[in-house]
Amino acid sequence: MPLQFNPVKLFSGSGSTELSKKIAHSYGRDLGEMTVSHFSDGEIQPFYNESVRGCDVFLIQSTNQPTDNLFELLLMIDAAKRASAHYITAVVPYFGFARQDRKDKPRVAIGAKMIANLITAAGAHRIMTMDLHAAQIQGFFDIPVDHLDASVIFVPHIKSLNLPNLTIASPDMGGSYRARTFAKYFNAEVVICDKQRKRANEIESMSIIGDVEGQDIVLIDDICDTAGTLSKAASLIMENGATSVRAVCTHPVLSGKAYETVENSALTELIVTDTIPVKHESEKIRVLSTADLFANAIKNVNEHGSISNLFKVD
Repeated sequence: MPLQFNPVKLFSGSGSTELSKKIAHSYGRDLGEMTVSHFSDGEIQPFYNESVRGCDVFLIQSTNQPTDNLFELLLMIDAAKRASAHYITAVVPYFGFARQDRKDKPRVAIGAKMIANLITAAGAHRIMTMDLHAAQIQGFFDIPVDHLDASVIFVPHIKSLNLPNLTIASPDMGGSYRARTFAKYFNAEVVICDKQRKRANEIESMSIIGDVEGQDIVLIDDICDTAGTLSKAASLIMENGATSVRAVCTHPVLSGKAYETVENSALTELIVTDTIPVKHESEKIRVLSTADLFANAIKNVNEHGSISNLFKVD
């Protein structure tokens, strides 16, 4: 007996509208109609303008700041559950609060675990996300997690640059595994920038482990927040004789003076994805779209296909 597929409906939160439109276009259908109304004090109330009864519903919303993005997603999930959706998948291209994945000092919250609990409690049956800050966050969920890998987007782009002396670099010790994973695709060497922090978003010192002289360096990271680490790493790399330095970061948080920092840095370019909307145009910032990858993942979830097949890099 052939598998029966439920009708699919895609809805966008207000924080991921442009990416959601691209995903829907790639998938081959229009976004569902939904309204997010606000009370005079700012309270959010999303509601669906069409029936979702018996449907496989995919709710697309990154949970970057402001926190309204997260809470709007939770309310969207609850509304879909109460409207008798058959299966609810929270599509969270950027999973905010992922940097709070452990108690690294006394009396702090493990924010990533709390957010996982909230999404599950709201009624999501599944979550789809990309490049979590720490892969083990998948274990915080008691529902299936589809953890998409942006390397399938970045690796072909890096290959297209035809860099003659490519070396992959990590901007800190914590990203060394990610850098080594990228390096395998190119049979390239890896160097690591060892940084010491005074506090969050403030670097005390940095040194390079490895040789960068005469090399075309590509820094690999998952998040670019203030761009302070990447800027300092790029300067240090160029001071040590590198020919060029670029950075690849999945999630362009780009807070504070990040755009100015990138513009004034030694980086040739910063290559990011559209998991978070880029607020300002910059000649140094190149945005690659994740829409086709998410659309294919949504199709495979609905049709009970393999997600791992999407991770094959050409």
